[in-house]
Amino acid sequence: MNYEVVNLEAKTVVGLKARTNNASPDMGMVIGGLWSRFYQEGIYTAIADKKNDKALGIYTNYAATEKEDYDAIVACEVGQAEGQPADTAVMTIPAGKYAKFVVKGNMHQAVAEAWAKIWQMDLPRVFRCDFEEYQNSDMEHAEIHIYISVSDD
Repeated sequence: MNYEVVNLEAKTVVGLKARTNNASPDMGMVIGGLWSRFYQEGIYTAIADKKNDKALGIYTNYAATEKEDYDAIVACEVGQAEGQPADTAVMTIPAGKYAKFVVKGNMHQAVAEAWAKIWQMDLPRVFRCDFEEYQNSDMEHAEIHIYISVSDD
């Protein structure tokens, strides 16, 4: 699976957050529930000062195994954290070096297959913050950029 190493500036994001892990039988429901609430409850629409129309799926605050708990956050990038809807989480995606993967196809299938391959790769991961950036909302012809935090060395 091909990727390029990029340096990203920090991003302030606002969205919904839950804690889960990849070994949990309800992991899909937890993350899927965040996405449902994000759109169906109007959270996405209510977030102010969006930098663009891209949605982000963020994974952070975890260790180096698939069985460790992590924070899953469904969000969008904003210019400022103040004045956002109640009960939303504000976080900063840290600046740094990331392996960037470009995935295209059916949104759910393409992302699941990409993550399965990424977990098998020998990347110099630092498990700081990884995220998906959805370039469009076309479920069948999606383009998703997946960023994996890697060592600066």
